[in-house]
Amino acid sequence: MAPTPSRDAGKPRYLQIADDLIQQIEEKVLPAGEQVPSEAELMKKYAASQGTVRKAIGELRTTGLVETRHGKGSYVKRRPPVRRKSSDRFRRSHRMAGKAAYLAEAEQSGSKPTVSVLYVGPTDAPEEIAERLSVPTGTKVLSRRRLYFSDGIPTEEATSYLPWDIAQDIPELFEENPGGGGIYARLEEHGHVLKELTETLRVRLATKQEVAALSLSPGSPIIHLTRNAESEAGRVVEVCDTYMAADQFVLEYRVPAGD
Repeated sequence: MAPTPSRDAGKPRYLQIADDLIQQIEEKVLPAGEQVPSEAELMKKYAASQGTVRKAIGELRTTGLVETRHGKGSYVKRRPPVRRKSSDRFRRSHRMAGKAAYLAEAEQSGSKPTVSVLYVGPTDAPEEIAERLSVPTGTKVLSRRRLYFSDGIPTEEATSYLPWDIAQDIPELFEENPGGGGIYARLEEHGHVLKELTETLRVRLATKQEVAALSLSPGSPIIHLTRNAESEAGRVVEVCDTYMAADQFVLEYRVPAGD
């Protein structure tokens, strides 16, 4: 006989199953990092159809208690989301301390950050990138594409584009590891002192490529963040496109209320 979910029996079956799994997570019957039973196991345990079980797992994902890894199943989350403090993350003091923004944020959240460099080299600037850099479409620029991990799980993919005439004079920018403080520290060391960074973000559904790169479930939301870095000379010296797993981040902003 299938076990009866412990919560409100008047709820739809998939919500009953989801509530029972939530209770198991809260009581650590399913501990952090543990894989949630497979669809087949849940179908057998709850005498439910595949569709009902899938809706229950979908409900679990909306709670933020589990994450689904592409092709691997669902797991109880092991950590809180990375808290991204956009008002503080690019402080010069962080660069001088030798820490790039993502690494400092991930460490503060108690997770182990790692970075995989996917590509560093020349590329022809697409129209939108060229416009942001104020160069003609197709102009050669330096591209730096990275995949970031927290506790071994991919959380964001970022690609930076830098004007070639600036990058060619900074050899470290062509290295997988540009050194302590990241590429902004190298730019400032070579006279391109940053004045301000402008970020724009929107939330949308992940593409197939992004689902695969970030090990997401189909239909998962991502945060698409674009950033322009402007120097004191008034030139945009780097632009970056970042795709972030929406459930892995909390975005925090501090906005002055005075004049």
